[in-house]
Amino acid sequence: MQDRVMTILDVICPVYREEEVIASFHARLTKALDILPDNYIVHITYVVDPSPDRTEDILASIGQADRRVEILTMSRRFGHQMALVAGIDHSEGDIIVMLDSDLQHPPELIPELLRHWEEGSEIVQTIRTDGAETNWLKRSTSRWFYSTFMKVGAVNLQSGAADYRLISRRVAQVFRKEIREHNQFLRGLVSWVGYRVSFVPFTPLKRVQGRSKYRPATLLNFALNGICSFSKVPLRFCIGAGFILATLSLVGGLVQVLMYATGSVDVPGWTSLIAMVSFASGVQLFFLGVLGEYVSLIFDEVKDRPLYLLDRRHRRNAGAQRDDADYDLAMIGSSVPRADMTLSRDTRST
Repeated sequence: MQDRVMTILDVICPVYREEEVIASFHARLTKALDILPDNYIVHITYVVDPSPDRTEDILASIGQADRRVEILTMSRRFGHQMALVAGIDHSEGDIIVMLDSDLQHPPELIPELLRHWEEGSEIVQTIRTDGAETNWLKRSTSRWFYSTFMKVGAVNLQSGAADYRLISRRVAQVFRKEIREHNQFLRGLVSWVGYRVSFVPFTPLKRVQGRSKYRPATLLNFALNGICSFSKVPLRFCIGAGFILATLSLVGGLVQVLMYATGSVDVPGWTSLIAMVSFASGVQLFFLGVLGEYVSLIFDEVKDRPLYLLDRRHRRNAGAQRDDADYDLAMIGSSVPRADMTLSRDTRST
C-alpha cells in the first residue's frame, strides 16, 4: 500500500453539447470526489468542443462556484479523442482520471480506480459490460469491432475497453512527449504503451437526458482509424486476395483455351465476360479504398498540423482568457513535443 502523501488528481472530462446533463454530472462527480481521502488534491478540467448550446455558459457558472474547475474550449470541434489529448497536455497532476460527461461513466467508480493505482498500477482501464439499456445492434457491432481488432491488431485490447481510465504521470508524459499522432485511437495506444495495467468492469448508466453524439458514420470512421492505426492486416489481405484472384483467373483462362482447342465447348458469350470484369473492377476499387485509408493517415502526419487549438481558457478562480496579440503556445496542441516536457517519475512513495 502506498504511503499517504499529498497527491494531485486531475479529472479530465470531454464535453460536447451536454447542456441538459452537465450540471447533474458535475454534482455527481463532486459527490464522488468529496469522499476521497484528504491527501488527494483534486482539479477538474472540462475540455469543451464548441457548440451552439449553453454548455460552456453553464460550465462557466459551475467554475465560478467551484474553485477546482478549469475549462478549456477548443477553437472548433476537434473531436472526443483530441479533447482527451488536450486535457492530458494541460494536466500537471500526479494521476489523471478521464471520463465522459454524459453520465454514462459512473463517477462513483473513481475511488476504485485510485485503489488500484495505490496498489501499483500505472494504468487502470475500465471495461464496459453492456446491459439491457444498450440496444442489440450496438452490442453486436461493438463485439464485432473488438473481436476483429484482437485478431488483426498489434496490441491486446480488451473487449469493452472504454475511454474511462486512470493513468499515472509517467504514462501521461509518454503521451505528451512521445505519442503525437494526428489520428489517435487512445484505447489502443493506452494498451500499446504497456506498464502495469488493472481492469475494472462497469455497467454504463442509462442515459436519462440528451443523446449520443456518435452517429453511425462517426463510429465507422472511429473503428477504421483504430484498425488501420494498429494493423497491416488489411493491406496484406489485399495482397493475398489479389494473388488468389490472379491465380484463379489464369487457371480459368487456361481451362477455357483447352476446352475450346479440344472442341468440348464453344467460347462463352458476353454475359460471363461482363460479370467477371464487373467483379474484378469492384475488387480493385475495394483494394484502392483500403490503400486510401492508409494513405490518408500518412497524409495527416505529413501535413504536421497542430493536433488541436484552444480558443479560450477559464482558469481556476478566473474568467475566460484569450490573448490575441501574443498567442500562448500552451494553447496549441503541437504534434512536436513541447521543449519543457520531460519524462519524470511518479511522485508516489513506495
